[in-house]
Amino acid sequence: MGTKDKRQEDLLQTLGDFTSKENWDKFFSIRGSDDSFEWYAEWPQLKVPLLSHLSPPPPPSPSPSPPPLDAAISSSGAASTPPLPQVDASKMQILVPGCGNSRLSENLYDSGFHSITNIDFSKVVISDMLRRNVRFRPDMRWRIMDMTSMQFPDESFHAVLDKGGLDALMEPELGPKLGNQYLSEVKRVLKSGGKFVCLTLAESHVLGLLFPKFRYGWTVNVHAIPQKPSNKPSLQTFILIAEKENYTKPSNKPSLQTFMLIAEKENYTVLCPISSSFNHSSLDCFGSQARGLLEALESENKIRAEYSNGSDILYSLEDLKLGAKGGLAKLNPGRRVQLTLGEPGGSHFSYRAVLLDARQQSVSFLYRCGVFLVPKTRAHEWLFSSEEGQWLVVESSKAARLIMVILDSSHCNVNMDDIQKDLSPLVRQLAPGENAGEAQIPFMAASDGIKQRKIVHQVTSALTGPIVVDDVVYEKIDDNFGCLFPSHELVFRRLTFQRTEGLVQSEALLTREGSQRIVGEIEQKATRSFSKSRKKGNQRRSKSHASPSDGSNSSLCCFFLLIISVSRLV
Repeated sequence: MGTKDKRQEDLLQTLGDFTSKENWDKFFSIRGSDDSFEWYAEWPQLKVPLLSHLSPPPPPSPSPSPPPLDAAISSSGAASTPPLPQVDASKMQILVPGCGNSRLSENLYDSGFHSITNIDFSKVVISDMLRRNVRFRPDMRWRIMDMTSMQFPDESFHAVLDKGGLDALMEPELGPKLGNQYLSEVKRVLKSGGKFVCLTLAESHVLGLLFPKFRYGWTVNVHAIPQKPSNKPSLQTFILIAEKENYTKPSNKPSLQTFMLIAEKENYTVLCPISSSFNHSSLDCFGSQARGLLEALESENKIRAEYSNGSDILYSLEDLKLGAKGGLAKLNPGRRVQLTLGEPGGSHFSYRAVLLDARQQSVSFLYRCGVFLVPKTRAHEWLFSSEEGQWLVVESSKAARLIMVILDSSHCNVNMDDIQKDLSPLVRQLAPGENAGEAQIPFMAASDGIKQRKIVHQVTSALTGPIVVDDVVYEKIDDNFGCLFPSHELVFRRLTFQRTEGLVQSEALLTREGSQRIVGEIEQKATRSFSKSRKKGNQRRSKSHASPSDGSNSSLCCFFLLIISVSRLV
């Protein structure tokens, strides 16, 4: 094997995990400091669209107003992006996370942008890039740093320029956790009016995180980067990140299209549609990649349009923290907001919740903020599903702000203590007051009467829909059953239809004892109980008429026994 082939094979072995620091150190060590590599588009394709969004704009018109939601994309597909704050190019603070050994920062520096900070968690590449640029570009900074946990103060940069960093973090096998952490950091370090410029292949799992993350308080624009042949054809296959099986040999397929997403941080909370500045028909040659992007754009803009109508909107915690429904620190009497809690990779579960600020503020509140858990089996009840009922719960809770959390089927087999631990850091962010994060928030719950529940089997019927067979232990049981097993928890096997979960279709007591003995004892106890209740009414009757041997009482007892059948536990 030649030296060139051996070197390329060693490079390919480093691409198993794009989130591994060790792999990247090895990758950059093999390539060397002078051999730069551009994963996506190169400077000739990026120069015009990138500089047009970073260059200082003309002075803005007085009292600018936010663009309305119904401002549709023009017929040409172009859409204007609100300008950056007035700042000289040489003083514009730009962050390049996951810089690698790309020459993008060098090209920007040579174009007049001198205040550039590059970060990467690979010490190897930062050392190489510092040596390469310290003499000719002395104002450019290089720091070893994890871009999912940046060490910069809030609102430090006018622009964050990402070239494939988000795509590398969003490996489908690893989930969205790292990508979510990274985007939260991007939003934190950007100044108001600053821009997040993201160069991406626009894969569906990336857009699924990217679009919702930049809703309230952001204007978003998508551009297609022109495709031109790479001047490094021998390494062209490395850009096919979504198709790892093609790394080992050059691909005959068309190169993947690179897109540039511009997200600008605004002071207002108007929800704007995502605009695109390219001709959609021109993307036909990119097949499924283009279709995926267009479908994601259509779906996201539909969601944003529905949100703008204000009907049954489910806000995210991040939306509310950005002020989508006013400040959270202060109580707003009568405020009712439906929201979702929990993000992919940030918590174990997601939750549907309702935030309610008591209609009348009172000094008699026991709690500044409280959480009320509603089990799935009771979520359909008027008290928890209607707005009027929810306000009654607020009054009875004695909380100035109540966060009502509606549990669903994903929480069925989860211990309540685990749910509370998962929810606690989320609801603390919704508590009113300056020191809300330190407040003790009580958890209340609507009991469904079930102490334990285990799903035995699930099946879907074309006639009745999902059917669930489960084993439950009730908090309270009939005395006639409790006296039979005084030292055991009774387990009942139930059959329910998911569409009418509050109605049990069939129920059976599980036991390792003989069923005939239990039926006999229950029948005897039920008969005695029934006879005592009829004693006074039967005093004037003859003994023959009062005897249960005539079968009338036995028939009645058997009728009740049919409701709760007894089966043998296998």
